[in-house]
Amino acid sequence: MAIPALDLLLGPEGPNVLAAAIAEYDCQLEDLRAAEVNVDPSGAAIVAYVAGVRRADGTVTTEFLGATTGKRIPPGAAVVAGEYRGEHVEVGIWAWPRDPALPALPTASAPALLAELFREFGLSESSSLDIRPLRYLPSRHAVLEVHDGRFRWFVKVVRPSAVADLCHRHDLTFRHIPVPPVLASTADGVIVLPEARGTALDSLITDGGAALPAPEALESVLDALPDELMSLEREPSHLELVEYHAGALRCAATDEPAVLARLTDVVEALLEVEAEREELVPVHGDFHEGQLFAENGVVTAVLDIDSAGPGERSDEWATLLAHLSAVALDDTSTEVATRYADAALAHAERRVAARQLRQRTAAALVGLATGPFRLQHPHWPRHTVDLLDVAMRWLSGTT
Repeated sequence: MAIPALDLLLGPEGPNVLAAAIAEYDCQLEDLRAAEVNVDPSGAAIVAYVAGVRRADGTVTTEFLGATTGKRIPPGAAVVAGEYRGEHVEVGIWAWPRDPALPALPTASAPALLAELFREFGLSESSSLDIRPLRYLPSRHAVLEVHDGRFRWFVKVVRPSAVADLCHRHDLTFRHIPVPPVLASTADGVIVLPEARGTALDSLITDGGAALPAPEALESVLDALPDELMSLEREPSHLELVEYHAGALRCAATDEPAVLARLTDVVEALLEVEAEREELVPVHGDFHEGQLFAENGVVTAVLDIDSAGPGERSDEWATLLAHLSAVALDDTSTEVATRYADAALAHAERRVAARQLRQRTAAALVGLATGPFRLQHPHWPRHTVDLLDVAMRWLSGTT
């Protein structure tokens, strides 16, 4: 049986709950679609919705809505509480951009207000800016693409408590690897970054693989990460996160026996692994084709260094190999992604222990297996099993 709070937010009663988030703005809910669902092993969830909203003047607009449950409800959220399927359930709800955990979002998403801020920063003299939301994880962060007609920027909106740490990571790294420098920031959560040069590796793979950087070029980026990152807090390794991701997936897949059975197979195999600790070195923390940009085979940009710090080099390669293995499941990218993964594997196995690398790649795939549900793919159970099958194939190469 599904977790009550999750079942409430994703089931037929969800629109009734979310209607309360927009009623205070004198609006009505016309339709609702869950765009992203993040769940942790406790069953607490964060849900981002795309909603059709009818305003008081009769116009219908597309809006983001956010909902959280359990320990993930941020202070300041409007809370709807009641009994559902015999359990007490509390849901924190709001409408974009009034996210109580992201106080800078109303400014960052308003063209005139952000333009005023950009003028104060000395970035643009435009009186208004074109703003396009790219990603929104309620109560966690938002990413906005911003144009003034001449230049393009990317604005991250984060919790105020995260600003100093993220700026510090950029300051530590941008002189050593092509990490975009922070152009400006505010204490309440706005971080402005320049447009990355080049093309994302995932796009290069989709387009046929021309000018992908060689594994040696990727290694050079990893080698150039500064020693100053070693002073930061170490993030858990892929093997250490297996139980967390498995717990989250069990919450999502309570009514999907095929997913649960395959998950059990993979987790039991991984729990038998004797993790060999490597020397800690500076790592990116989320090193994969979506974070890397290149031009003519040269790495030109490295994004999202939120997890940079001390770690193990084999986890970096495992992240990349797991992502490429997932990309290869798409028929349109199978050949290029497989070829690139084979090259990366051959290179990495000359530098880290092959058995450990394959085990960590399988562990990383358990994390990626939460993706189809998170993104609410219409056939997410089948896609989840496919990813877990790939994880088992990586493990079969360690025996």
